[in-house]
Amino acid sequence: MKSVFSPWLLMALTLCFLGAPSAALAADFDGALLTAVWGVPFAGILLCIALMPLLTPHFWHHHYGKVVAAWSLAFFIPFAVMFGANVAGENLIHVLFAEYIPFIVLLTALYTVSGGIFIRGNLHGSPALNTAILAIGAFLASFMGTTGASMLMIRPLIRANDNRKHVAHVVVFFIFIVSNAGGSLTPLGDPPLFLGFLKGVDFFWTLQHLLPKSLFLMGSLLVIFFILDSWFYHKREEVQVFDPTPDSRQIGFDGKVNFALLAGVVALVLMSGVWKTDVVFNVAGTEVGLPGLVRDAGLLLIIFISLKLTPTQVHADNQFGWGPMQEVAKLFAGIFLTIIPVIAMLKAGVNGPFGAVVTAVTNPDGSPNVMMYFWITGLLSSFLDNAPTYLVFFNTAGGDAQVLMTTLAPTLAAISAGAVFMGANSYIGNAPNLMVKAIAEDRGIKMPSFFGYMVWSICVLIPLFIVMTFIWFRT
Repeated sequence: MKSVFSPWLLMALTLCFLGAPSAALAADFDGALLTAVWGVPFAGILLCIALMPLLTPHFWHHHYGKVVAAWSLAFFIPFAVMFGANVAGENLIHVLFAEYIPFIVLLTALYTVSGGIFIRGNLHGSPALNTAILAIGAFLASFMGTTGASMLMIRPLIRANDNRKHVAHVVVFFIFIVSNAGGSLTPLGDPPLFLGFLKGVDFFWTLQHLLPKSLFLMGSLLVIFFILDSWFYHKREEVQVFDPTPDSRQIGFDGKVNFALLAGVVALVLMSGVWKTDVVFNVAGTEVGLPGLVRDAGLLLIIFISLKLTPTQVHADNQFGWGPMQEVAKLFAGIFLTIIPVIAMLKAGVNGPFGAVVTAVTNPDGSPNVMMYFWITGLLSSFLDNAPTYLVFFNTAGGDAQVLMTTLAPTLAAISAGAVFMGANSYIGNAPNLMVKAIAEDRGIKMPSFFGYMVWSICVLIPLFIVMTFIWFRT
């Protein structure tokens, strides 16, 4: 298996280990001491992701890892100079071991296992069939994660539409529905909800409180998609006479062993949330719990088993390759690193550079402003990683799971809905967004640019979020 980790990141990790302080010197820094200038490297990565594929596509395709590394160093070196090598090294190690590596290992496991399942047969991408595939993917997303459902369903959807002229809108709505909204019903569906589960939110609380909102959003999107796809489908010369995928007698699955491995992924993730133990390992100030280690080791084993047991022909039929996974790994390495000061400034609350944001979610009488929790959590989740954004506002609302599930249930619902639903507003709002985009482009589909995609989300999603605000999040 070719590594999806960028060489510069591994080099940084090695250097940190060589020069790391003792575990007893766990470092921290106060986000209130920072200014908004520290967010420039993070903004720089976002702008590069948005503009460079449009302005210099050849350069970006071959050197995006170097661009991300440059922005990462533009943050990390001044950070080390200002706060010291100890603080910088320990924050890097914390990001790697507590966030980035578990994140990438889980994504790689879901990518590998779903890539080992081939849905045999030629489906014909009519509006009704495409809508059905999106609905099935949305259902699966809450039980196998948005990443797993996206990786399983995107390939047959693309293959079903490979004889059509206009396909980009199909992938855009796939990202809206399967890669985001569909993961809203259980903690297994999306990382923010899993963080809430780890903080004490009941497993079925999300299903109970987000079901009406999820059904409204997904139902509305499916109706809009069906109407739009029908318009494209009935346009002249939309469907080509030649279908690149030949017809077959029956629909079936190859690589069935990966269904069992997929169940193993779900079981390992669930185990890491419910298994409580005092056994932890301190890595330069970062506590790594035994359940997390067992989960990640199990996921790596599943990756190895999948690659060994999946027939070569299945990977060939799926056009399985590591390109999309490598792109996500490198881009999110920079995002996770440069987001450190942004999250710290948010955590600083009213005393930090983003104090106005924290103040905005609180009414004059001190009660939470549900509408602002929904929109600010959502808008930040559109560009920041939605998992730490959820955690910041979970803590801003008090951080007591029992209170949030009862007295402040509307507030927790607003935070959860904003983090999950609005991750669809941009390509970087949720990891599967970029993976689906990369797979589609790898199959020759001309996807919208970063801002082109946001035109879709502004025109389609934002009006639905406004309607949801007046129905559920007005207080």
